Amino acid sequence: MIRSANAVWNGSGKEGNGIVSTQSTVLNGVPYSFNTRFEDGIGTNPEELVAAAHAGCFTMKLSFVLGAAGFTPDNLSTKCEITFEGGAITKSHLVVEGKVPGITEEQFLTAVKDAEENCPISKLLNTEITSSATLLS
Repeated sequence: MIRSANAVWNGSGKEGNGIVSTQSTVLNGVPYSFNTRFEDGIGTNPEELVAAAHAGCFTMKLSFVLGAAGFTPDNLSTKCEITFEGGAITKSHLVVEGKVPGITEEQFLTAVKDAEENCPISKLLNTEITSSATLLS
C-alpha cells in the first residue's frame, strides 16, 4: 500500500506560500506559509500535519492493542503536541483519555505504552516520544 500527498510552493521561504493536498482529497489545496508555520496565519503547517498523523495512528494502534488484550474501548481521545525547535521536531507528546470497560489503570497504561512505542508513526519519528494517559470511568 502506498499513500501520497503533495505540496506546491511558490516564492521565497519567508514571503512565499504553498498548498498541500492529499490523495484522499481530505486536504485539497490547503494553504501553508511562513505565517502559518511560525506565526498565526490561516492555513496549516507540517508540524500540525505530523501531530494529526501521530494522534490518529497512535489512537488506532491503542484500540488494536486493547482488543488483543480482550478489551473494547467505548472511547479513546488523543491530543498530540509536537515540539519544533531549532529547525527540527524534537518531541511528540501524546495525551490520551480512554473509557474502556473492565480494564484496570495498570492494564490501560501498559496498552498505552505499547501503542506509543509501536504505532507506525512513532516508529517513523526520530525524536523523543512521551505520553500521559487518563482512564475515564
